[in-house]
Amino acid sequence: MPKTAFDPRLERNVNLGPQPKPKYRSAFRILGAYAGEHRLAFALFVLCTLVAIAAELFQPYLVKIAIDDHLMAGDAQFGHLLTIGLVYFGLSLTGLIFSYLQNNILQYAGQSIVAKVRKQLFEHISKLSMSYFDKTPSGSLITHVSSDTEALNQFFNQVLLTLIRDGLTLIFILVMMFQLDATLAAYCLVLLPIIAFISIAFRSFIRKTYQMARTRLSRLVSFVAENLSGMQLIQVFHQHKAQDERFKERNDAYYKANVREIRTMVLFNRSFDLLGNLTIAYVTWIGGKAVLNHALDFGVLYAFITYIRQFFQPINAITQQWNTLQSATVAINRIWGLLDVRPEITDSERPHDVEPGSVKGRIDFDRITFGYESGRPVIRGLDLHVRPGEMIGIVGTTGAGKSSLVSLLCRFYDVQEGSIHIDGLDIREMRQADLHRIVGLVQQEPYLYSGSIIDNVRMFDESISREDVVRACEAVGADPLIRRMKDGYDTRLSERGSGLSAGERQLVSFARILVFRPRVLILDEATANLDSRTEQLIQQALRIVSEGRTTIVIAHRLSTIMHADRILVMSEGAIVEEGKHGELLGKRGHYEQLYLHSLNEGGKREGLGVPGARINA
Repeated sequence: MPKTAFDPRLERNVNLGPQPKPKYRSAFRILGAYAGEHRLAFALFVLCTLVAIAAELFQPYLVKIAIDDHLMAGDAQFGHLLTIGLVYFGLSLTGLIFSYLQNNILQYAGQSIVAKVRKQLFEHISKLSMSYFDKTPSGSLITHVSSDTEALNQFFNQVLLTLIRDGLTLIFILVMMFQLDATLAAYCLVLLPIIAFISIAFRSFIRKTYQMARTRLSRLVSFVAENLSGMQLIQVFHQHKAQDERFKERNDAYYKANVREIRTMVLFNRSFDLLGNLTIAYVTWIGGKAVLNHALDFGVLYAFITYIRQFFQPINAITQQWNTLQSATVAINRIWGLLDVRPEITDSERPHDVEPGSVKGRIDFDRITFGYESGRPVIRGLDLHVRPGEMIGIVGTTGAGKSSLVSLLCRFYDVQEGSIHIDGLDIREMRQADLHRIVGLVQQEPYLYSGSIIDNVRMFDESISREDVVRACEAVGADPLIRRMKDGYDTRLSERGSGLSAGERQLVSFARILVFRPRVLILDEATANLDSRTEQLIQQALRIVSEGRTTIVIAHRLSTIMHADRILVMSEGAIVEEGKHGELLGKRGHYEQLYLHSLNEGGKREGLGVPGARINA
């Protein structure tokens, strides 16, 4: 696959190493910080829950009254039973209404929090330093934004509702049971230590099981994302079987983790089912003897057995949500582990105010040293000074430090020694937003988003008028090809602009430069993958966009930099030669070797019907 701009992995070996585990914190404590602005909604939710629970739990008590005070007492008045029936129906209707309200109120507050967290997570990821993306697979970040936030969504949809509603239900049931018969209720309390023992015994094991499943899912998603990005390479080298085997390994690992998760939950839930059935049998035996001995009313026994059944329903509901709770807990800690990552590149506490329009474009690299890993510098003591409006061409073999140099100018990374100045101001003293308005970048593979052409040129900035976009496209020569499209400037592009050729995508990226008017322009091998005819169009566009701007061009092709004001030849992180094209050829050094090699390469290309010389890089 072609080298993409600013891909530091191509210039050094990255030690991915084991990633630090996020610090475990209470999910409730984390979400509590977001719940403050929804206090009223949560208060209404609790109130509706109390009314719904009360309406449900008074129903067995009404049946107890009907049995003991009317049926067993021989009261044959139909009106009394009708009144009890109407009250029963009213309680059922009340429970339905308030259950509906409690669900809607909770989801309003919960979904607001989830949307805020998802937005905060995306904004945080977009501000992280490039070094973080060097070490973190994109699939892992996709999992954070999609799967982990969905687990947080389920926390509100299922877990929180169950914990509050069924937790309060348990308390109310205990109150009703003691009100009916304190002795029989005390016997049932023996179950609480058993329930606690089972929960504690399973909790740690279940949490590890779910964490293992989520980790393996993240690896699976990351692997799929990586393969989709490199599908062209997989097909060219016929790697289908090898990649299928690697996918099978990850898929099987995730499958086994899920099976283990399900097996654990089935054992956990069935333990409570067995305990519930034994309790009902025990209460029926004890209560039945009391009824036969006339020590307990039959209606009380009926209500008590009903409450026992209802007592285990919330417990079962809570335990059935245990897997979702564990998934949400792991997901929340993963999200906050990511939010705890601090960008390595940050703005100064007291940044200097810079007006991008007033920048002249002088660039000074003052004895800079930089390496992606300590002790392994990519650039060593480099000293370079670029005049305002000067065009600099940079050539050299792979790993020479060319892309690293412009990565430092864009402040994707910071130098370890020395400094970089624009118009005499250290770029570390500028706001990054100001720096990126000053420095414009055109990559080898320009990135286009799903959306219209006009939005891709102005990068969805509505403050830039349609007329400005059209004028920029006319200036770089993109207007004719855009107007030939079905919807012109409103033509919708697919992901990465796959409907356009490489040259057309580059013209769109040049139009961006004119629209945003940066004072410094960087082209990182922007013509490396173009044929000669398309390259001529790009060269014309380059002359237009570079006019009046300080321009740095990293080039493979000689035609891109032959007319530059200066050409720099880099090798092993240092500038070994510099001068104009003719001067460098006269030195008979590195540049001449690159030039002769490019002529040989160009001859081969012409033999194939593809004219044009190219520097071997």
